[in-house]
Amino acid sequence: MTRLIAILGAAALLAVGAVLYLGQRAPAVTDALVGAANAQDAADVDTSTIVEMVQGAADAPVTMIEYASFTCPHCAAFHQGTYQEIKKNYIDTGKVKLVYREVYFDKYGLWASMVARCGGPEKFFGISDLIYKGQSEWSKLGGAPEIVNEFRKIGRLAGIGEDELDVCLQDADKAQTLVAWYQANAAEHEITGTPSFVVNGEKVANQSYAEFAELFDAELGN
Repeated sequence: MTRLIAILGAAALLAVGAVLYLGQRAPAVTDALVGAANAQDAADVDTSTIVEMVQGAADAPVTMIEYASFTCPHCAAFHQGTYQEIKKNYIDTGKVKLVYREVYFDKYGLWASMVARCGGPEKFFGISDLIYKGQSEWSKLGGAPEIVNEFRKIGRLAGIGEDELDVCLQDADKAQTLVAWYQANAAEHEITGTPSFVVNGEKVANQSYAEFAELFDAELGN
C-alpha cells in the first residue's frame, strides 16, 4: 500500500508546518522555511537550480524515475531490499539509469531531503541510504528538534561540517524551490503515492525485484 499524496495541498501543509529547529546548537525556531509556497504560485518558481539526482550510465537504455518520500515506510523497505538488487544487477552494469525525485508529505521529509542534498550529487545516495536505514528509529523520536538532530548526525557521518549543515537547513529559498519542483514533477507524472516509478516514460507501480527485472529485460529486448 502507498501513502496518498494531496498534491494540490502539499505545499500549503509545508508552509504551515515547515519551520526549522537546530537542536542543541540553536534550540530556538527560525523563520518558516516555506513561507508562500502553494499550488497556485508554484508554477511561477524557477526550479532550474534543482539538481536531478542520478545513478547509472548517462546512456543507459532504460531510465527509471523513482518518486519517494524519506518519511514513507514503503520507500524505506524498497531501498533496503528491491533497490539494492536493481542497483547491483542493472544500475551498476550500465543497463538502467535511476533518477531519484523526492516527494514531500511533511516537514521531516523536506528536512531529510535538504540534508541529503547538502553533500551534493556525490554524497546524495549514500546519505539517502542512511536516512532510510534509520527511518524506523528517528521517526519514533518525540519531536522536530530530536529528528533534525538525527539528520544532522547522518550528515556529519557523510563528512558534512556543522556550519555547512546550518547553511543547508536554513536555506528558505531552496526549500520553497524544492516544494515547487516536487509539485511540478508530481503533476507531470500524475503521482498519487510513494514509491512510484516511471520506466522509459511509462508509469509503473511498486513491485517485487523479479517483476522489475522482467520489465527491464523486456525494455532491453532480452
